[in-house]
Amino acid sequence: MIAKLTGILDDFGPDWAVIDVNGVGYLVFCSGRTLAALGIRGDACTVYTEMQVSETDMRLIGFTSAGERAWFKLLTVVQGVGSKVALAILSALTVEELQRACAGGDAAMVARANGVGPKLAARIVNELKDKAGALPTGPAGAAVSAGVAMPEGNVAGDVVSALQNLGFKPNIAASATDAAIAELGEEAGVSALIRVALKKAAG
Repeated sequence: MIAKLTGILDDFGPDWAVIDVNGVGYLVFCSGRTLAALGIRGDACTVYTEMQVSETDMRLIGFTSAGERAWFKLLTVVQGVGSKVALAILSALTVEELQRACAGGDAAMVARANGVGPKLAARIVNELKDKAGALPTGPAGAAVSAGVAMPEGNVAGDVVSALQNLGFKPNIAASATDAAIAELGEEAGVSALIRVALKKAAG
């Protein structure tokens, strides 16, 4: 089983990426958040993976953290939630938001994801409510305990979140994001800002 890939982002599309690992290109299906965190073509990247095998298909699903992968596996246990729906949920919500929604029974938050109606959202939060507290949220969860304010719904927040998902501490991610925005401006877009912020965070 392939559990993790470290290589170069060779190509990507709306819900997939090709990771070049020593000359071998792996097609990995990802959430929108994971794709944003990978950066742009030519960037070094690491993805945690889950292999799904069926009678007609075999595919790798990629994640920015082990915590995101754990939530994907838990979501797909719920009746009516396949890999496509699980990735849609992980595109709409961070793992922290998903954990809060399940723990608090907030079906409306889960229903924000494409393809998730009220009944399915209710089933998800009901079935996962007791399990929500046991799962990791990944590096981004450190932002809460560290007391770092995380902007939501804006370019800076997306870049900071992406860096933290890649393992950078909240203060380093925030400083690198500020520096990248100062250099390029927010209008440069998330992917370009992530690329510059990664270089600044790595020193």
